Amino acid sequence: MKLLEIENHIVSWLSDYLKKSHLNGFIVGVSGGIDSAVTSTLCAKTGLNTLVINMPIHQKSNQFDRSNEHIAWLKKNFDNVSSHEINLTNVYDSFSNTLPKANQDQLSMANLRSRIRMSNLYVFASNKKYLVAGTGNKVEDFGVGFYTKYGDGGVDISPIADLLKSEVFKLAKHLGIISSIQNAKPTDGLWNDDRTDEDQLGATYDELEWAMTYNEVKSSKNLSKRQLEVLDIYNKHHLVNQHKMLPIPVCKIPKDL
Repeated sequence: MKLLEIENHIVSWLSDYLKKSHLNGFIVGVSGGIDSAVTSTLCAKTGLNTLVINMPIHQKSNQFDRSNEHIAWLKKNFDNVSSHEINLTNVYDSFSNTLPKANQDQLSMANLRSRIRMSNLYVFASNKKYLVAGTGNKVEDFGVGFYTKYGDGGVDISPIADLLKSEVFKLAKHLGIISSIQNAKPTDGLWNDDRTDEDQLGATYDELEWAMTYNEVKSSKNLSKRQLEVLDIYNKHHLVNQHKMLPIPVCKIPKDL
């Protein structure tokens, strides 16, 4: 990986896109994770207005603290970065109290947290005429569909969506992202417990990257039991989440009707 060249390419792409959009800057929701840290840093490196927002919802203290630590690091190193801390716990609780309890399964409520955060980002984006920069990587966005539809998947641009998770980690090291984020186990932070992305997906990102790049034409007879399991895990996630990754189906009306 040519890390400096990749950094410069993404920063240039962001700058050019913003200029063509005739908008005023970028906005990034930071979670204390590697993807949002890298994305917000690349936006900051454009020298253009970059707003980062920490949006806790019943957040684990370590995630909340990592977000704030990253924000402090950004503001120390980049004069163009501003920040807000918007605690959305009461919004989430009010929404939860309005819904029938029978509809509040864990996954639906985890996705609700992500969608509330997306709504908050777009309030600021609309007010300031900023672009919402997405934080998804290639494995999540195009491999297993590991994001919330109209939540963290609701963005204007995706700066790191062509980078595998392992490449995001390498770029984070190159950019000097704080060690607490580089060393943290990946988690979406949408649950009341400490479950990681690996707990939810059933495989590590390294395993999923292997499955994503595996040539399906090859014979599987030489694969280990675990490799066969990972292929099955990857293929099931990829299939069930196609509705996130494909354009919204449009019912085309025949011209003779």
